[in-house]
Amino acid sequence: MASKDDAPTGAASGNGDATQPSLNVLAQYVKDLSFESPGAPNSLRGRDKAPGIAINVNVNANPLSDKQFDVNLTLNAKASFDKEVLFNVELVYGGVFAISGFPQEHMLPLLFIECPRLLFPFARQIIAEATRNGGFPPLMLDPIDFAQMFQQKLAEDQAAGKAKAS
Repeated sequence: MASKDDAPTGAASGNGDATQPSLNVLAQYVKDLSFESPGAPNSLRGRDKAPGIAINVNVNANPLSDKQFDVNLTLNAKASFDKEVLFNVELVYGGVFAISGFPQEHMLPLLFIECPRLLFPFARQIIAEATRNGGFPPLMLDPIDFAQMFQQKLAEDQAAGKAKAS
């Protein structure tokens, strides 16, 4: 992605369009952070095998203006051992992005793939620190394929649209 620093100063592109495509992060913030360890301190004791961890990821985007967008990355992680919940952590991590110079057909992939890809490392670190501060080993989330998530969501939306049309 191009940024302000990558854009040539005073130069126009070959097709006469003076605006270079740009994607800039204007702000990043924690919108919501929750950590629960309902069984503490008993849930902190050592175990013979690793707990099961369920992770859910969601991305939402809302326009703030013609060229500014608020993108929220929601991560939920729940660790359980047998039927006991060890911890449950939820993070909504947001970013305000300035996007300009891209064709309209590129906007959804930018908002739902590139923006969360830029936010993820910061959100991952917050989750790791929250679980560590809760007395557990840091939960280091694996990288997320936001392009696959986006394609899956498009396919689900198309299937739902076809089902409604029937």
